[in-house]
Amino acid sequence: MAETNPLRYKRILLKLSGESLMGDKSYGIDEARLDQYAEEIIAVASAGAEVAVVIGGGNIYRGMQAVALGIDGVQGDHMGML
Repeated sequence: MAETNPLRYKRILLKLSGESLMGDKSYGIDEARLDQYAEEIIAVASAGAEVAVVIGGGNIYRGMQAVALGIDGVQGDHMGML
């Protein structure tokens, strides 16, 4: 019997950078960008895929707080990977 599901993958791991959630803002989360991501994730899930989402935050931390705290860039990178 031929498979009728048009999806190439049935499980998807989507990694979003925290920076991408800022959209055009200089800090925080852009609600319009978050809504856009949510609509796209819902569409993929509605098509039958299992979706897991991982949201990073290292870039936001390192870029906006580490320097102000006097933390070296390399150390900030390592902390962001923990």
